[in-house]
Amino acid sequence: MMSLETDKPNLLLVDDDETFCSVLKPALEKRNFLVSVAHDVKTGILLAEQTDPEYAVIDLRIGHESGLEMVKKLISLDSNTRIVMLTGFASIATAVEAIKLGAIHYLTKPANADEIVSALNKNQGDSSVPISENPLSVKRLEWEHLQKVLMQHDGNISAAARALHMHRRTLQRKLEKRPVRE
Repeated sequence: MMSLETDKPNLLLVDDDETFCSVLKPALEKRNFLVSVAHDVKTGILLAEQTDPEYAVIDLRIGHESGLEMVKKLISLDSNTRIVMLTGFASIATAVEAIKLGAIHYLTKPANADEIVSALNKNQGDSSVPISENPLSVKRLEWEHLQKVLMQHDGNISAAARALHMHRRTLQRKLEKRPVRE
């Protein structure tokens, strides 16, 4: 006789915020997922190899590591894995890269379990999303530009700082700040 647990799809949650995971895991389990949690990329990859997840929720920043690497690895293991990238540090550059690497959606924190499940099951884009009438602020434009240059240099802060003609510590300080909300 087959266990009901095996009927549930595997979901991998990788986020270094242990409190967030301790809240999100049971919320996703109530929505019929079998959830595995990792707080770093290395453990996340090991769990992915063991559980072969159909779904994944990956944080953009996992400690000092990039969740984009985790997306790339998951897609290399199984190109059908449905991945949602979560972040408190949203930028256009990271959203584009996450989608290009294979994520199906990109959500900013705080996101609740219903929003995440909806994103995991969304198959098409939404052409009715409103287009902002206001241009980005100068601070937000700076944040977006820094993110774009950082992505062009594969996340290498020293190389990005040289390209920006900026001291590395100055760039690090600017990157540690949360982006300006629009």
